Amino acid sequence: QLQLVESGGGLVQPGGSLRLSCAVSASTLDYYAIGWFRQAPGKEREGVSCISSSSSGGSTNYADSVKGRFTISRDNAKNTVYLQMNSLKPEDTAIYYCTAAWRSCGTPVTWGQGTQVTVSS
Repeated sequence: QLQLVESGGGLVQPGGSLRLSCAVSASTLDYYAIGWFRQAPGKEREGVSCISSSSSGGSTNYADSVKGRFTISRDNAKNTVYLQMNSLKPEDTAIYYCTAAWRSCGTPVTWGQGTQVTVSS
């Protein structure tokens, strides 16, 4: 089965940067849309960003709360999707999950185990 493994979480000061990685077990990313969700204690999971499959055009989208600060990208040779997070705020603190869908961004069908991001001084 398709597996997703997140890494790169940690503790960072407000205004700092962090880069999350999502390693995908599939042989190619051409047919998978990869997204990032996050969940803070007591809150529902929130969609953060997504990039559609290369065969669907590779378009990206972002939640309004992170637009202009976060950037999603892919490295097809490494079967990896990245989430570059800049200008981090304490409200970005959450467990971040990598997700996968078939071709187009939408409701995830596969989830990674999550990686903790903490933004605090």
